[in-house]
Amino acid sequence: MTTSDRLEPDPVEVVVPDEKTVRKATVAGAIGSFVEWYDYGIYGLLVTYLAVNLAGGAEAGSLLLANIGFLVSFIARPFGGVICGYLGDRMGRRSLLATLLLLISASTAAIGLLPTTATIGVAAPVLLLALRVLQGFSAGGEVAGAMSFVGEYSPDGERNYRMCFVAVGSFVALMFGSAFSALLITVLGDDTMTSWGWRIPFLLAVPLGYIGFYIRSRLEETPVFAAARRQNAVVRNPLRVAFTSKRHLRAIAITILLPALNGPGYYLLFVYMPTYLKKSLGENNFSMLQALVVTAISLVAIVISIPLMARLSDRIGRKPVLALSAVASALVAYPSFLLIATGQFLLACLGTTILAIAFAGHAASIHTVLAEIFPTSVRYSAYSIGFSVSTIIFGGSAPLVMTALMEATGSNMIPAFACIVSAGITLVTLVFVAETKGRPLQYS
Repeated sequence: MTTSDRLEPDPVEVVVPDEKTVRKATVAGAIGSFVEWYDYGIYGLLVTYLAVNLAGGAEAGSLLLANIGFLVSFIARPFGGVICGYLGDRMGRRSLLATLLLLISASTAAIGLLPTTATIGVAAPVLLLALRVLQGFSAGGEVAGAMSFVGEYSPDGERNYRMCFVAVGSFVALMFGSAFSALLITVLGDDTMTSWGWRIPFLLAVPLGYIGFYIRSRLEETPVFAAARRQNAVVRNPLRVAFTSKRHLRAIAITILLPALNGPGYYLLFVYMPTYLKKSLGENNFSMLQALVVTAISLVAIVISIPLMARLSDRIGRKPVLALSAVASALVAYPSFLLIATGQFLLACLGTTILAIAFAGHAASIHTVLAEIFPTSVRYSAYSIGFSVSTIIFGGSAPLVMTALMEATGSNMIPAFACIVSAGITLVTLVFVAETKGRPLQYS
């Protein structure tokens, strides 16, 4: 780093926050994550209804078009990561994270207000994809920002445990979305849900977004960034620093490859699963209500497991927990999807629960590792860019690719193979990662 990249080279003196402040930041990060990922995840839970109303019909082609909405949102994520990361490393985390909640909540509510293709024709799917781009832009800046925010507040010896609640917030959001959608289907019926009831979960983004914005806007800036600003030690151009340093480029490469398991683990198991159960199992198809209940049960399992795995990571290290999770996910993927593919409700619940528990170690620790391998000066920028690219490769294309491959091969076990391959990529990448357990966050 050259002297022109930093306003002043003085060392950063950080004021250690008290336990009450750390707890407040952790809770706020989790609640903000809940709002953000409810808004983002509800699309995947209700994509079959979107296919009927906003993509021309219920046929496979319409579902494929709706699934493109997954992909375009992930393509937008690196742009959100670059812009939000730059602003977050230059101006701070707090205000930007509050603004991102407003953006994603507004775009989510707008989806719930879209006229159908019967009313405005091809403009309906076009507007849907445009709103998904806005959601993707927001999500691109959210993950690294929220994780960095909580991580920069957390004690070194408990950082994984504190940060894991941001991940828990995202899974609770999907659980709430699944349960709420299942309740609506039960009360309204599938026909009413298809007609207009599908709009309700999207419109719920309005009050949730306000609550999240209020909570985040009342937080203080992280002690680490506040100290850097106070001592005029903020990097002038974090993107240039990130892309001109071999050390940072290597860390960005790790950020792209290490979370490979996150794509199948998160997006296939929890976001895409209702569609898989309802549309991809041939004569063993589940009803949407059953599919949502299966997903909700697996979400309960992972919400319980994540804090336990995070505690273990703070004790024995990030690498052992990530390795254990990758190996377990690869071993149980095929038999678990065999259980799911039987079309029997209880066996499907068992299969998804096994997968959720195996994946929990990865979900608990991956973001802590990614936050710890970058210094504060470029953490938001570099972390956002690397993870956004990773989600395009391993997550955003997952529903689209899974749908196409299953139609081409006639095999409903494609998601299992995706889990096995991605777990292998994570395991190999882990060899090149240094253990970060208990280490203080570096500034530069």
